[in-house]
Amino acid sequence: MTASLAPIAALLTSVAILLMGNGLQGTLLPLRANSAGFSAADIGILGGAYFAGFILGCLLGPRLVRRVGHIRTYVAMSAMATAVVLLHSLFVEAVAWWPLRAFTGFAFAVLAMTIESWLNERATNRNRGTIMSIYTVLNLTVITLGQQLVNLYSPAGFPLFVLAAILISLAALPVALTAAPAPAPLGTVRLRLPYLFRLSPVAFASALAVGLGNGAFWSLGPVFAVKQGASVQEATLFMSAAVLGGAALQWPLGWLSDRIDRRKVIVGAAAGAAIAALAIAVFSQGFGVGDLVFVALFGGFAFPVYAVSVAHMNDFVAADAFVEASSGLLLIYGVGAVIGPI
Repeated sequence: MTASLAPIAALLTSVAILLMGNGLQGTLLPLRANSAGFSAADIGILGGAYFAGFILGCLLGPRLVRRVGHIRTYVAMSAMATAVVLLHSLFVEAVAWWPLRAFTGFAFAVLAMTIESWLNERATNRNRGTIMSIYTVLNLTVITLGQQLVNLYSPAGFPLFVLAAILISLAALPVALTAAPAPAPLGTVRLRLPYLFRLSPVAFASALAVGLGNGAFWSLGPVFAVKQGASVQEATLFMSAAVLGGAALQWPLGWLSDRIDRRKVIVGAAAGAAIAALAIAVFSQGFGVGDLVFVALFGGFAFPVYAVSVAHMNDFVAADAFVEASSGLLLIYGVGAVIGPI
């Protein structure tokens, strides 16, 4: 395990700092928008704008990586995301925040594509599921930590925007200063969705389904909890239980997918998530401990599916096509995440 992680230690450190800042920003913006008097529609458009930018990033990101390389792309997108956080604090208007949120979505799509393609180049078919699972566990854990940073200052003030900007900017340092070799330069980069579908219909369909299901959950989960009688704090706990469940089962499912057919792990995890979701819907009679147990099981099974799907896709692509595979699956996930909440 140590030998597998050593070449990507700097990247994973950078990812942890980056996603902590993004977790803080993702929680801060709706709270600040609400206190500033944004309407529900205004706040809803923010989510759509983010994923519109995300989809655009999936389309244009491969060309950017081909032109300047992984490291420069990562540093540039970190700088863009940092500037956008600060601009949110300077122009607290819905019409200004919509394009800014789209820029954030674009930057983080390119960052995610760069990270995942880098990880897959360093992985082998024997450890790819484990490495992607460690990445996802890290993702879920640090986003949760970032969300808790909101409690340090008032969302109506400037300090939380500064803190988020500091974290996102610092994330560029480990990658910029790493002595580990960068991924090989890309040749011609194309985004061929039919080609990716032919390589792995399972990964393609799974990415879309995960976007549909998890996108709806992230948007509507807190609303469901409140409608069941939960307080704001309990609704937050409801969402945190799902994240912690996802973090707990991510590594075991990734480890298992390295040892048996990944498709069986995807099907099993999807079935577990569906059963847990149905249990929440059928047995919830007012908010209680049962909801927390079932939502933790839902997160535990649903959240790892994307990482295992990425690993399955990259088992079949050529070494110079990891960026194409990563951007393609992120694009499909983004489309699902836009449609799911609707």
